[in-house]
Amino acid sequence: MTPSERLGHQIRASLVLISILATIAFNALSQILPLMGRTAGDISDAYPVPFTPAGYVFSIWSVIYVGLIAYAIWQARPAQWTNPHLQQAAPWVLLSGALNVAWLVAWHALAFVPSLVIIVLLLASVARVYALARRAAHGSTAGTVFARLPFAVYVGWLSVATIANASVLGWSLGWQGAPWSAETWTVIMILIATVLGLAFLRFDRNVPYVAVLIWAFIGIAVAVGFPSLVASVAVTVVALLLGGAIGVLMQRPGRTA
Repeated sequence: MTPSERLGHQIRASLVLISILATIAFNALSQILPLMGRTAGDISDAYPVPFTPAGYVFSIWSVIYVGLIAYAIWQARPAQWTNPHLQQAAPWVLLSGALNVAWLVAWHALAFVPSLVIIVLLLASVARVYALARRAAHGSTAGTVFARLPFAVYVGWLSVATIANASVLGWSLGWQGAPWSAETWTVIMILIATVLGLAFLRFDRNVPYVAVLIWAFIGIAVAVGFPSLVASVAVTVVALLLGGAIGVLMQRPGRTA
């Protein structure tokens, strides 16, 4: 490796590390200050859509942040500099950080249309990172733990957050599901997310993604309470997803069915 190549790798890895740390810092400040005078919880309380899970569920961001920091440190190690998939992932990680910050600004400004567009782009960029991290981790336990796992969880949560964002947008515009009820739409969204989760299990053995859905659906059931259609459906699909995840974990690694 020439000195210039070494410098290039160092710069790229450092930019990824700085981007992740800066994104996490901005997220923390948005709650501490809070950004534009309101916390994420204040916004959720102002738009009580049935798809929004109980407040404790949002603690998953701590898990995501720890995973991203672990990835940032792991990819910055000299042993990973020449991994072509991590090289390809770097600009997408930088883009996802910028989109994360942009989404926070739009969300706290109650600009829900731009926030929905941004979070869709954020989901797409993180999904791209996950695909590349999955390739980078192939055959490596460390890669699975420090690359694939963090972004599997991140993609899972963004899938939930995107649906919640869309629901809040509709609520803010005065639309609560007509001609159906908000509860009916919530059930539909839960079922769609469940199908997506089962597809991830079937074709990608992505148990962390499904674990995030389970975590979110339990939180939705807790938020709406029993007895209710939403809570009943949420608990039912949790059992289905849990069974599927256990089934995948019991399979031999090379099998997908």
